[in-house]
Formats: sequence, C-alpha cells, structure tokens
Amino acid sequence: MPTLWFCLVAFMIAVYVLLDGFDLGAGIVHLGVARTDAERCAVIGSIGPVWDGNEVWLLAGGGTLFFAFPVLYASSFSGFYLPLMMVLWLLVLRGISIEFRSLVAAPVWSPFWDLVFCGSSALLAIFFGAALGNVVRGVPLDAQGYFFEPLWTNFTFGDTSGILDWYTILIGVAAYLALAVHGALWVAYRCEGAVADRARHIGRLGGAGLLLITALVTAVSMRIQPQILTNLSGHPWGFVFPAIALAGLAGILILPRRPSTPESERQAFYASCAYLLGMLTSAAFGLYPYVLPARGGTALSLTIYNARTSDRALVIGLAWWIVGMILAAIYFLYLYRRFSGKVRVGETHGYE
Repeated sequence: MPTLWFCLVAFMIAVYVLLDGFDLGAGIVHLGVARTDAERCAVIGSIGPVWDGNEVWLLAGGGTLFFAFPVLYASSFSGFYLPLMMVLWLLVLRGISIEFRSLVAAPVWSPFWDLVFCGSSALLAIFFGAALGNVVRGVPLDAQGYFFEPLWTNFTFGDTSGILDWYTILIGVAAYLALAVHGALWVAYRCEGAVADRARHIGRLGGAGLLLITALVTAVSMRIQPQILTNLSGHPWGFVFPAIALAGLAGILILPRRPSTPESERQAFYASCAYLLGMLTSAAFGLYPYVLPARGGTALSLTIYNARTSDRALVIGLAWWIVGMILAAIYFLYLYRRFSGKVRVGETHGYE
C-alpha cells in the first residue's frame, strides 16, 4: 500500500504539471507571442475555460499527500513555509491578473496585468522547479523529521546551503524552459495566424535549449543523488521512464519544424506532455522509496514507510480516491471536449 500511494501521489503531481504546466507556459510566452491586445486576449482565451480547473489538481495532490504521508506533509510545509507563502501569493496574483485585465478600459490597466500574468507564471515555474531540486538534493532533516533552511546563503552546494543554491536554481531554470516550451506548443496548437507562428518559433528555439539543459540536469542529478543510479542499476525496467522523456524531447525537436497542420501541432504538444511525464516519473523512480531525503545521510530520511499513515486508512482511502478520480476524469474529459478547437484573434473569449 505505501508503494501504491507513492505512485498515486506521483501521478497526481504529474497530471498537475501537464495541465497547469501549459497554463504557466502560456503565461511565460504571453508577451512574446502576442503583440496586440486582441492577440493577448486570444492567448488568454486558449486557457481561459480550463486554467482554474487545472489548478484543482494542485489542491487534490496536496490533499492526497496529507492523507497518505502526513509526516512528509508536516515536514515539508513547515520547512518550506516561506517559499510556500511566496507561491501562494504568486498563484493569487496570476489568477487576478487573468480576471482583472479587462475590467477597466485604460491604457495602463491591461498592460500592467499582462506583465503580472507573465511575471507570476515565470516565477511559479522557477519556484516549482527549485522545490523539486530540493527534494532530489535532500534537506537537513533532524531526528523528529523537521528542518529549517534559509531562503539562500552563499548559493553553494553543501551542508550550509539554503533552499536556493546553484543546483536548485539550475532545476528552476530547467523547469522554466520546459514549461515555456510546453506553453508555446499549446498556444501553437490552440491559436491561429501570427500568434501560432510566433509560438512555434519559440517552441523550436526552446527545444534546442531543452536538449542541452536536460543533459546537464540528468548528469548533475545522478551525481548529487546516488539513489537514482542505485534504483536504475537494481531495476533496469526503470529506464522506460527516461526513454519516454527522450521520445518526447525528440518530438519537441522534430515536430514543430514540420509544415504547420492541426495534426502536427497536436502531436508536438503531446510530445511535450510525454517529455514532462518522463522527466517527472524518472525523478520519482530515482528517489523511491524516499519521499524526502536527508542531506548528508539516509538514516534520517523520510520514506514511504516512516512517513505514511496507517495501512487501514490507506486501504479505506483508496476506495474513495478511485471514486473521486473517476468523477474528476469525467469532468475534465467533458471540459476539454466542450472547449476544443482553435481560438481566433478578435473573437470574444470572455476575458476581453
């Protein structure tokens, strides 16, 4: 049961990144692909019907984490208190920037909220990446399973490093680039005309950078977290997860360079989904059975065994989780089918 719930939590985090990831990515490239107010409305219209629904997966993932691994939830939410508050404010600013930009007809109002939308989306991508970097690197857990780190110290990797050091910043930059490409390919898939052309161009450029930073992140992470190589050598079937990421990366590099058709645009976006899914599942597989490694040793690390709730609660919770996921899947299938199709510049999208 602990292993099953570890997989379920990893699944929910991956779904959140895939869905809200293109929302964040659309925000990151927002000012680059849209030059006029009508074009910016089209970009926002491409995510307008779904962005708040996508964020439900963040809440659901947090709730599942609290239920299945309460010790991990308590430890991480106390140790990362300041960054989590910063993430909360960025989520708030991003939400109100989407809703408020069209409320007042003024030459300063809409550009201001466009800037907030772009900046908050970029910072959220970097913060989420840095959070993943902290989990892979490990934190200074004590005997009670708690820790405290300053936001930064000297940015070097070691016992005195803070939440931000050169490694976690590297992961943050990689997350920023990955979600920017993800969002650009989504905009190219959902929009038309010059907006889609600019988005494809950003996707092509970002794909080349993504290839380089993926190789760098993989090499550094294997050196920093030895559990990754241990799991891969002990369970060679785990190479399927990096293979998914590589296949997705190949699609990102190849598909946006083909002649633009609805099919090629959809395939390019799906390739980005495969890349993100492969990278996230590779990280989860590499860390198992740790859910929060302790820096400098494994004796104090939180695992799926010492961070879990009771086995009886896990069994009962599984039945309710299945029911909830079936209902969520039905709703999201309806939502995405209901709002499928291209978004055209100049149409009313509800955010103008």
